[in-house]
Amino acid sequence: MDIAVLVSGGGTNLQALIDYEKSEPLCPYRIALVVSSTKTAYALERARAAGIPCEVCSPYSVLGPERAKTADRDTKRIACSDAILRLCRSRNIKAIVLSGYLSVLGGDIITQYEGRIINLHPALLPKFGGVGMWGHNVHEAVLAAGERESGCTVHVVDSGCDTGRILVQKKVPVLPGDTPDSLYARIAPVEHEAIIEGVCMLCRMFQEG
Repeated sequence: MDIAVLVSGGGTNLQALIDYEKSEPLCPYRIALVVSSTKTAYALERARAAGIPCEVCSPYSVLGPERAKTADRDTKRIACSDAILRLCRSRNIKAIVLSGYLSVLGGDIITQYEGRIINLHPALLPKFGGVGMWGHNVHEAVLAAGERESGCTVHVVDSGCDTGRILVQKKVPVLPGDTPDSLYARIAPVEHEAIIEGVCMLCRMFQEG
C-alpha cells in the first residue's frame, strides 16, 4: 500500500519505516512520498538517500512569501493541508502517516482520508495531548506532573488534536533524576517500534475493509 509520510524534523522515525520496508520482504507498505513542513528538515535528506520523492509544503511555499506574512494560522493550516491533499491524490496515496509532523491538518484532507491518517505522539494519550504538546514540551509536562511512566501513542487522526482512536501504545518508566532529554532517549526506541506497528496495522485495516 502506497503511503505518504509527513515530517518536520530529523526523521528518525521515518528512517525506521524506511529500514523496515527495505529489510522485511512482507512489508505491507511502500513509502511513495515524503512531505515536510520545512525545507530544512533533515528527514528530507533521509528520504532522498532512499530514493523517495519529496515535497515541501510550508506556508511560504504554498501561499508565497508576501501572503504567508499576513495570513492567519487557520489560513496557513488549510492552505498547507489542501496542498498535501493534492499531492497525495496525484500520487494515488492510500494512507498518510504523521511522523514528527509539527503542524495540524485540517479541511478536506481529514474527510477524504478519514480513518487513513495516523499520528505518532510522544506521550501516553489521552494525557499530555493537544495544542502545544509536541517534542520536549511533552516530556517537560510529564516530568512536571510527577508521572511514573510515559511512552508514545499511535492514533488515528480526526478533526481534533490528538483525540483520535488509539491503535498502539508503548510504555517506558520515568526514572528519578530524568530530564526531558533522558526521557526522550528512553522513548525514542519504542517510538520506532510503535510507528512500524501502527502503519502495518493501518495497512491491514485498509485491506480488510
